[in-house]
Amino acid sequence: MNRAETLPSTGNPKPAIGVPHSRVDGPAKVTGAAQYAAEFGAEGLVYGVVVSGTIATGKIVSIDTTAAEALPGVLLVLTHRKRPALPADADAFKDMIAPSGTPLRPLWDERVWYSGQPVALVVAQSLELARYAASLVRVRYEAASHQTDIEAALMSAVPPSAGKGGFDPPPPERGDPRKALADAKVRVDAFYTTPTEYHNPMEMHGCTVVPDARGHLTVYEKTQGVVNTKGYLQRVFGLKDDEVQVVSPFVGGAFGSGLRPQYHLALAVMAARELKKPVRVTLTRQQMFTFAHRPQSVQRVALGASADGRLQAVIHEAVSETSRYEEFCDVVVNWAGQLYRCDNVSMGYKVAKLDVPTPADMRAPGATQGLFPLEVAMDELAEALRMDPLELRLVNYAERDANKNLPFSSKALRDCYREGAARFGWAGRPLEPRARREGNELIGWGMATGAWDAMQNKAAARAVLTPDGRVRVSSSTADIGTGTYTAMTQIAADALGVPLADVSFELGDTRLPKAPIEGGSWTVSSVGSAVDAACTRLHNRLVELAREYGGARFASADREAVRRERKQLVCGPHADDSIAIATLLERAGLDELEEQASVKPHVKQQAYSMGTHSAVFAEVRVDETLGIVRVTRVVSAVAAGRIVNPKTAGNQVAGGVVWGISMALHEHGQFDHVLGRQMNHNLAEYHMPVNADIHEIDVLFVDERDDIVNPLGVKGVGEIGVVGVAAAVCNAIWHATGKRIRDLPITPDKLLG
Repeated sequence: MNRAETLPSTGNPKPAIGVPHSRVDGPAKVTGAAQYAAEFGAEGLVYGVVVSGTIATGKIVSIDTTAAEALPGVLLVLTHRKRPALPADADAFKDMIAPSGTPLRPLWDERVWYSGQPVALVVAQSLELARYAASLVRVRYEAASHQTDIEAALMSAVPPSAGKGGFDPPPPERGDPRKALADAKVRVDAFYTTPTEYHNPMEMHGCTVVPDARGHLTVYEKTQGVVNTKGYLQRVFGLKDDEVQVVSPFVGGAFGSGLRPQYHLALAVMAARELKKPVRVTLTRQQMFTFAHRPQSVQRVALGASADGRLQAVIHEAVSETSRYEEFCDVVVNWAGQLYRCDNVSMGYKVAKLDVPTPADMRAPGATQGLFPLEVAMDELAEALRMDPLELRLVNYAERDANKNLPFSSKALRDCYREGAARFGWAGRPLEPRARREGNELIGWGMATGAWDAMQNKAAARAVLTPDGRVRVSSSTADIGTGTYTAMTQIAADALGVPLADVSFELGDTRLPKAPIEGGSWTVSSVGSAVDAACTRLHNRLVELAREYGGARFASADREAVRRERKQLVCGPHADDSIAIATLLERAGLDELEEQASVKPHVKQQAYSMGTHSAVFAEVRVDETLGIVRVTRVVSAVAAGRIVNPKTAGNQVAGGVVWGISMALHEHGQFDHVLGRQMNHNLAEYHMPVNADIHEIDVLFVDERDDIVNPLGVKGVGEIGVVGVAAAVCNAIWHATGKRIRDLPITPDKLLG
C-alpha cells in the first residue's frame, strides 16, 4: 500500500499545482495506444539481431558468416570486417555525458573489451529468421588475461583523472581526521560493499530506424534525451541537422540506462543506411546485462565521536569499478562531508579498471552506494554510544553544507525526521536488539537519512494557443515513467489559469524546443520552469491583444483583472466584459498565438547548496530459522520543495523504496571470475522483488519553501526515494537479529552464517 500526502502549507495553492491528478497519459498506456520505440511500423520493415561476444577480453581471430548469409531472407551481416565506414576520430562517438576515455565503437575492430560485447549484427526479413541466423555466426577468438573482480583490483585503483559532466571530485580534507579518530572516545571503522546492479526496465532497449527516399532518417529510440541521441548520430554518421529526427514519446522505464546511446542504435542505423530499408533492432533480456549498470563498490567508513555523540572524525573512502576504455565516475563519498556537522573530514574516491562494460548512472547514482555505508556506520556508532539512532543524527545535524561552505537554499530534514518518526511510531522502538519477537520471527526497526542534489539545467518550451481556446505546450524532454506529461500539463494550466483538459503537452521529438536529458531529478525544475515561462508569456501576450483589440472595456481594464474563462477572456462582471479568443485572434489577424521561452540557472543559485532530503524508517521481520527477511513497513518522509503532483510524486518515491528494498535484499550481479562472465543475466536468477515482497509503503511530503532553487520552487523526487532505503533495512535487520551485515544484498546465507 502506498499513501502519499502533502502536509498543510501556508498560502493559497494555485488550482493545478499541488493537486493529486491522475496521469494524463494513463489511458493511452492502459489501452495500448501509446507506442514505444520497437512498436512503430514502417513499410518493408526488417529486423536485426545482435551477436554477442563470449570472451572477457582479447581479440577476434575470424568470423564465419557463410551459413547465416546462405539462408533465404537474410539480407545483411555486419561485422568489424564488413561494415560502413565510420569516423576515425573516437571523439565523434562521445555523447553529452560521456566520461573521459574512448567510447565503445560498435564493430570498430577486432578488439574485445568485455564478455557480451556486440561482434556482429544479422538482419533478416523476420525477427525469428534473424535470431536463427545469428546463432549460425561462428566467431573464433584469441583470449587474453582478464580481471572482473574488484576486490582483486583494489591495489591498482587510482583517483579518476577526469569524470563525466557533473562529476564532483571529493573536496579537500579538512582538519586532522586521522588524529581526531584516534583521540575519539567512541569509534567505528569498517568496510562495506555494494554489488553490481543492472537496469531491468519493462521495455528493453530497442529502436526502429526509418530512412526516406532522400536517405533522411526518422529514428524511434528508447532514450532519456532525444537531443543527445540526435547529436550522437549526426557526429557518427556525418548527418546534417535536417537529415535525422529522433522520436521517443513513451519510455517503458530507463532509470539511467537511456541517458547515453547504447550500441544497438549505431548498429541499426548502419544497417538501415546500408540496406536503404527500415530496420528494427531490439536487445534480448540477456543483452540488457551487457552495457549500462550500477558499478560495484568497496568502501571504508570510519567515524569517531565524543561520549555525547558529537562527531569528531569522518573518513569515507571508496573504490568503484569502471571499464578499460572509459573512466566512469560517481559522486560516492562527498555526502559524508555534507550530511553531518564535523570539523575533521577526509573523503577519497578511486576507480578500478576492469574488463567489463562501462557502468552508467542508475537511479540516484553515487548517493545510493555512498549513503549505504555512511548510514549503517552511523547506526553502528549509535549502538556503541547506546544512543537512539535518530537522536544521534539530530545531535550532528548540519545547518550548512561544509563541503562548499554555503547555506542551504532550503533544508526541511528536521521536519522529515519529526514527521516520519511520528508516523512510524519510532518513539516506541526498544534500544536493544532482539527485543521483539512474534513466533519464529524477530522484529526490528531501522532508519536512515537520504540526500540528493536539486539541480536545474537550461531548457526551452513552446506554448501555442488555438482559436478554440486550447493550448499545445511542447519541449523535447522525455517521460521515462516519472509523470512528465502530467506535471508539465499541470504547470501550464496553472500559468494560464485554465483547466487541465484545455492543455496538451508534447515531448520526445527533436523538432521541439531543446531540453536536457531527463535524469538527475532536474526535469520539473528545468523544463517545468521553461513551460511556466512560455505559458506566462502567452497569457501576457493574450492580455495585451485584448487591450488592443478587445474594445474599450479591455483597453481600460487593469492587466491583472483580465482572466481566462475557457474560450473567452473576461475583464469584469458585465456581458460586454468578455471576448471570445477566436474573435480576438481574428481581429489581430492571427491563426494562432505562439510564445517560446528558454530558462537557465540563475546566478543567485551559486551562493547556496541546493538539495532534497529524506528520512526513511523501516520495519523488518526475520525468520530466525530460515534467515528470510520481510520488509513489512516503510515510512519515507521527503523534503522536496513544492510538490507539483502529490499522487505521481508519491508514486515515484514509493517506486524508489521498492528499489531500495531490492538493493538491500535481492539484486546482485554474480560473475564467474575465471571466465570473466556474468552468470545470472536473466530474470530467473537476477533477483528482484515481486508483489509478495512488498508490503506497506507510506510516503509523506513535508512543507518546504524554496525561492532559490528555481522560479517554481520545485525539486525533483525521482532519485531521493531510493537513497537511504537499503541502509534503513540493513539497520532494521541488525535491530531484529543483533547481527550486522555490511555486504549487500543481505541474503539468508549471510544471516545464517
